[in-house]
Amino acid sequence: MRRRRWKHVLIGAFAGAAVLADAGAAAAQAAAATEQLAISTPPAGSAAWVEDHSYGQDLPDPATTAPAAAAEFFDRLSPAATDRLVAAYPLVVGNYDGAPLALRYRANRVALAAERDHARARATDPKLDQDQRALAVSRANDVQSLLAAGRQILAFDPRGRGLLTEVWGDLGTADRIAVLVPGSDADLGHFDQAVEPLRSPAGMARALYEEEHRQAPGSRTAVVAWTGYVTPSGLGPDAVTSRLADVGAPRLRRLLAGLKETTRPQAPPALFCHSYGSVVCGTAAPDIPRAATSPADTGGVTDMVVFGSPGMGVESRSELGGGVRVWAARNETDWIGNVPYLEVGGLGHGADPTSVDFGSERLSSARSSGHNGYFATGTDSLYNFGAVALGRDQDVLRPAPEA
Repeated sequence: MRRRRWKHVLIGAFAGAAVLADAGAAAAQAAAATEQLAISTPPAGSAAWVEDHSYGQDLPDPATTAPAAAAEFFDRLSPAATDRLVAAYPLVVGNYDGAPLALRYRANRVALAAERDHARARATDPKLDQDQRALAVSRANDVQSLLAAGRQILAFDPRGRGLLTEVWGDLGTADRIAVLVPGSDADLGHFDQAVEPLRSPAGMARALYEEEHRQAPGSRTAVVAWTGYVTPSGLGPDAVTSRLADVGAPRLRRLLAGLKETTRPQAPPALFCHSYGSVVCGTAAPDIPRAATSPADTGGVTDMVVFGSPGMGVESRSELGGGVRVWAARNETDWIGNVPYLEVGGLGHGADPTSVDFGSERLSSARSSGHNGYFATGTDSLYNFGAVALGRDQDVLRPAPEA
């Protein structure tokens, strides 16, 4: 059913490009019904932060300050000044790439508690209709779960559907770091699903973290589930264009630059890019070496694993630059394999990363099934993801030769 839906959406979108050029406003409005508003600006409180001169110095503009400069700024702050900033601007501090990890975790707990209280107030507001109050109850419940003891929230932004980044493991001492970049429908409300957990970023990240420690007990690893960009909603027009990926890619590069300042892994973080997330990764790829690597890195090449991919916005791996090594997987029952792997007039995402001509390193995904089954226990894909995350390239299982 979903295979047919996706084919109809994509074919309709390709055909609709010409129609929308001449059709009336009604057709354009229908196509834009599920379009998402991309978030490219700093979080709430940033303007007041910049205008606050009560600290005896200018506070660095979150919109323009590089993570390296941010790290230097926070390193100079006194404990008292740090406490004041967390209390006054938790969303700014909690989302500031380059700020100390523990400080971001603390600031985001403050921001999450404030969002929970705000949502609870809306849930009982008689001026709101029943649907609005129900949405507020759902938001309050989602946020409350993130305040559970032990959860490490690296970034939180309540705007729109909600942006969220969570960490498993000790990011500050990890020898190996993996960053999960999810695809469509990833947001605050779908970040950590109890039903079908492997459809959610948190579920995928947990599975990868556990697999790493199954393969290498006692290893020092960390996994980051990064829902730091506005993802497409469903299979609407956003899913077949790069518009949201174009906005998300700089945010991904900034995350990696921040990790470079606050972590000390033995190699650059490995990226695991699912579905539309592979479009974001492909868009970011040429600038990743500058963002993610430092002279202390061994090798300096970022592993980029794409799975269930509709394409990376290019026709071959060589277009992504020399700083990334692309691994690709797709199982035989993943409906994404039925999409047209091409780009026409801004619609579609280019060549199939699993094709021989693309030039990627192909991974076996035997025993996985469907678009969201790659992290299931006992699958070749999960084993391979763990091997790549650990830097054990020699252990990777390859697909069976094609007949």
